Amino acid sequence: MPTGEPPQVDGLLADTHVPADRDREYLDVRELPPPEPLTETLERLAALADDATLVQANDRVPQHLFPKLDDRGFAYEHVEADDGTVYTAIWSPT
Repeated sequence: MPTGEPPQVDGLLADTHVPADRDREYLDVRELPPPEPLTETLERLAALADDATLVQANDRVPQHLFPKLDDRGFAYEHVEADDGTVYTAIWSPT
């Protein structure tokens, strides 16, 4: 588990299609004002290794991010924790 990633993320992502055998990077954008969450996430994805997964923590479903991920060919899934945090896992399907 990457430094800074809450321990519940593993359990939340366990029942998804998120690859479990990849390294994960964690990005918490809950405190950032728009459009910084989108910008930060896209910048991190540009530098992400093909065999890694980025997990973004947000205070809402990042609806404006999804079309950009589709355009760039990323796979993604999101889950919501009991505290309302939305975790979006993003990875290259290759």
